[in-house]
Amino acid sequence: MEQIVIVGGGLAGHRAAEALRKAGFGGAVVLVGDETHRPYDRPPLSKQLLAGSMTADETLYRVSADANVTWTLGQAAVSLDRDRQVVRLADGTEVPYDGLMITTGRRARSWPELPELEGFHVLRSLDDAAGFREAVSSTSRVVIVGAGFIGCEVAATLRGLGVTEVAVVDIAPFPMPVLGAEVGKRAITLHEQNGVRFFLSTSVSGFAGQGGRVSGVDLADGRSLPADVVLLALGSAPNTEWLEGSGLELLDGAVLCDEHCVAVGTSNIVAAGDVAAWPHPQAGRPICIEHWAIARDMAATAATNLLADPGGRASFATVPTFWSDQYSVKMKSAGLLAVADRFEVVEEDTEKPSLVVEAFRGQELIGAIVFNKNKAIIGYQRALAGQLAGAR
Repeated sequence: MEQIVIVGGGLAGHRAAEALRKAGFGGAVVLVGDETHRPYDRPPLSKQLLAGSMTADETLYRVSADANVTWTLGQAAVSLDRDRQVVRLADGTEVPYDGLMITTGRRARSWPELPELEGFHVLRSLDDAAGFREAVSSTSRVVIVGAGFIGCEVAATLRGLGVTEVAVVDIAPFPMPVLGAEVGKRAITLHEQNGVRFFLSTSVSGFAGQGGRVSGVDLADGRSLPADVVLLALGSAPNTEWLEGSGLELLDGAVLCDEHCVAVGTSNIVAAGDVAAWPHPQAGRPICIEHWAIARDMAATAATNLLADPGGRASFATVPTFWSDQYSVKMKSAGLLAVADRFEVVEEDTEKPSLVVEAFRGQELIGAIVFNKNKAIIGYQRALAGQLAGAR
């Protein structure tokens, strides 16, 4: 291979470029990104960056000049021609490749037919974070639609900034549903103790406006919440529209890969991170896991496999891990929680507070979630890794 093109300028794209050079690839590496920023760390957007304890520059990943990457930023990929082996960009430029890495990630899911009012925000990029931070003050009435990780982290950060009116709405009965009801119920208590109001098991029926900006959020149960700032934390959608017509197989919008991160039906295209679906050994089907650690590790495996002969490619199998900082609580998880059917509290100290919850599929331990128990989650991670190795 003489030129490898990486499409996607996030964590996975950054790690892919590093891994290619580490593996000894001496050809050209071109990284295409739709944002004007070089790759940066996204987890701080809802926490340290929003809180003001970290600057935008501090979120940027450092790339050595020795990596010799050609940066093509501020240009989205709009199509892929596999026969000619070229990626076409929004300005009409065609970028040829011998090997292609797809790391385009995901974008914030939008609200259908959102009214043309000021005050609506999403949080997925540096520019999103800057705009949201500028819009919020201590007197803002903020409603967060979506009680997932982003919604809960932002709620905690806003309360830390002194924003007095913060409400969270979700159709689910408890926040962060993938962590189970036991964790969800304790998360409600944690947030309510810090002044956040939850409106759960209900949906948004519409938005009110006054003077050209949002003034309220109407709920399906008849209640109405005053709001001058609304954060739409509705999950994400894969950035794969540019692959339409390419012949690549997609699963719920994600690039379908084999266990080596190679796009199904190809030999010189790999995918990694939030945009890739692959057969995790414990899932029983291809899945897409939107975790920071997955993007980091999968990108390295995908890059190495792109350079390797088909018979020498390594399988990607790992224990998913996740963390979230909310108030004084560091939440961490290990394992494939999405396939769990039962969660059990095995340890709790409400004063600290600390918590250990185990996740099961039938009688099989499939994962764990902890509050402020770092050593415990490390132990679970090692046990689950051993269990995974035995299953392969």
